[in-house]
Amino acid sequence: MEDDPRPYATLLAKGEDRRQLILAVAQRSLTRSGWRNTTLSQIAAEAGVTAAGVLHHFQSKEHLLHALLDARDADDAASSDQAGDLIEGIRSTADRIEHSPELVGMFVVLLVENLFPDTPLHERMLERWRTAVDIVADVIRRGQDDGRYRADFDPRIRAVEIIAFITGMEISWLLDDSIELQTVFNDYATALERDISAEGRS
Repeated sequence: MEDDPRPYATLLAKGEDRRQLILAVAQRSLTRSGWRNTTLSQIAAEAGVTAAGVLHHFQSKEHLLHALLDARDADDAASSDQAGDLIEGIRSTADRIEHSPELVGMFVVLLVENLFPDTPLHERMLERWRTAVDIVADVIRRGQDDGRYRADFDPRIRAVEIIAFITGMEISWLLDDSIELQTVFNDYATALERDISAEGRS
């Protein structure tokens, strides 16, 4: 049987592997230094390719940034159930954060650096936030329609709160990974369920 350890040189030999390697290096670099302080030349040097090699796969730095966000979105889509139960979805978010700390770290850095309209990813970050709020609001609204949740609150306002909690916990855990994420998310989900549940309400 032929031994195939897929060494570094082999990764570079295949186009898709090279693209993934560049993405991995860019992800680490952006998490560590932010997009303003990271150049394509730096990414190329760390990945062991030329700047032209990076541009072969990503036409520009902005294109690379979007590819990194695509990876984060794909990870979210694979680990979430948008049509599922709201409370269980919140609880499971702790697992998703702990499962992909590099992606979470990169996203948080890019989010903070692109808060303002003159930054390259602002529109995408804003659209992503609005989409997340819409998804959560729709889940809450369905729960109100079928009688599981109280009908006396605005689902969109509560959705903003939930997204803010998740984003805040991502930042907090990246700052201090001794935080017991699962405990915090379980407690928040339990309190939220108690607050919005139609049971026991007159």
